[in-house]
Amino acid sequence: MKKVVMLAFAGLMALSVTACGKSGSGDVYKIATDANYAPMESMDKDKIVGFDVDFFDAVMKQAGLKYKLTNTGWDPMLDTVSKGDYDAGLSSVSITDERKETYDFSVPYFESTNMILVKEGSDIKSALDLKGKKVAVQSSTTADTLMSDIMGATNLDLKKFESNTLAFLELDKGGVDAAVADIAIVKEYAKNNPNKKFVTIEDKANFGAEFYGILYPKGSELKAKLDPAIKAVIENGKYAEIYKKWFGEEPNTAVLLNAK
Repeated sequence: MKKVVMLAFAGLMALSVTACGKSGSGDVYKIATDANYAPMESMDKDKIVGFDVDFFDAVMKQAGLKYKLTNTGWDPMLDTVSKGDYDAGLSSVSITDERKETYDFSVPYFESTNMILVKEGSDIKSALDLKGKKVAVQSSTTADTLMSDIMGATNLDLKKFESNTLAFLELDKGGVDAAVADIAIVKEYAKNNPNKKFVTIEDKANFGAEFYGILYPKGSELKAKLDPAIKAVIENGKYAEIYKKWFGEEPNTAVLLNAK
């Protein structure tokens, strides 16, 4: 998911949540997020909420560490984490070989895939049906990469937006035939807009599994502290409790514990 672009930081949002633990040094780790990705992370009035938020809170408590989570937006999060201005980024970031060149990642904590969103009555049934169609994606995300491979990177019918929300709005107004994004986000948007009669399409043959990880600056000491805590939260049942709260079903924790 999502993208890497350098932006000015004047517009950084100061909204944040803080949790306390028992860090031996007394340090408070600075964590950045883009709270525009429901149900993973979003704003509920002045509070950052979502699956990622609850999961990370459980991990930091397991590790006995203090943290402050700040809604910076996506592009500033990636830039400031790469520079070490923030200790980590938490925003449904897919682990890719390209990103590993710039960042360190935690062990995987969430399995995802991309999904197609169309309007009722569409003749689109799979990713390959998107050839010759107009498709909206969030720029420089894994959806963008997948659709660039299918449609061609310079194809003008591949419409790239700064957020999935804008991509979905483009579909709603008829500017494109389909939108592609992470499965949890697509399902949540369709569920929250029942009157718009959206249809979701899963295509495992062309959209493979992806895994989210916590993002760190290269060489971060925080990875060694949190990897055991992540595994403990998955193994002790807390992960399943949080997952069921947000998605209403049991997670496949075995695939997470075996993923690399």
